Amino acid sequence: MVESKRVALVTGSTSGIGLAIAQKYAQMNYDVALNSFEPAETVTGLVADLQAIGAGRVAYFQADLSDAAASRDLAGQVIGHFGRVDVLVNNAGIQKVAPIEDFAEDDWHRIVAVSLDSAFHTIRATLPGMAQRGWGRIINIASAHGLRASPFKSAYVATKHAVVGLTKTVALEAAEKGVTVNAICPGYVWTPLVAKQVADQARVHGLSEEEVVRQVILAPQPTKQFVQPEEIAEMAAYLCSDWARSITGSTISIDGGWTAK
Repeated sequence: MVESKRVALVTGSTSGIGLAIAQKYAQMNYDVALNSFEPAETVTGLVADLQAIGAGRVAYFQADLSDAAASRDLAGQVIGHFGRVDVLVNNAGIQKVAPIEDFAEDDWHRIVAVSLDSAFHTIRATLPGMAQRGWGRIINIASAHGLRASPFKSAYVATKHAVVGLTKTVALEAAEKGVTVNAICPGYVWTPLVAKQVADQARVHGLSEEEVVRQVILAPQPTKQFVQPEEIAEMAAYLCSDWARSITGSTISIDGGWTAK
């Protein structure tokens, strides 16, 4: 294992992509701050499992990122516990599939709050410390939908495009401060979020769930394979290396060729 005293905050990290990234950082001996909206007592086993992976400390911070106050306070709680944040991964996100005329305003605002506003709040809170120390990594988990659109996903596509723009802007502001800022744009990854989309898409398109996977979900990906969470985690680890110091303001696609078309 690589020796490190880095502290990483990964939002939305009790399952899926976020958990895979947290596990990778634990393997790298990072101190890892996990986050989700679940009560702490429901994730004690997960915290123990990650603690056993490496030599770093692991702690869980409950915060419902659809709530602005909780989103603003999250990074401060992590800094209060670990002393700093060196690596920030904004991974938390939610989805809703519906035609725009049927898209509830509450769903729109909740998706924007979780997928975009929370990234603003965490970056705003952690960037000054990174800049003061002269080293930092900010990784925003965007999506192929940050570069391409799909029907029935107005809020998700809009927020992921905005996350890409936020990434580029902050990268320019931090370019001389030793802090890199990048967006990873995965295609379809088999996660609980995508599993829920299958049912929603089946309803919208009038198809079976099996047909949705073949004809809708994986239709844009030339490889016709789901991306694995561990692939995203390996890229998140590489972006934290010194070899990646010149990669900033980038959108890195891991999408089975989706955006090559």
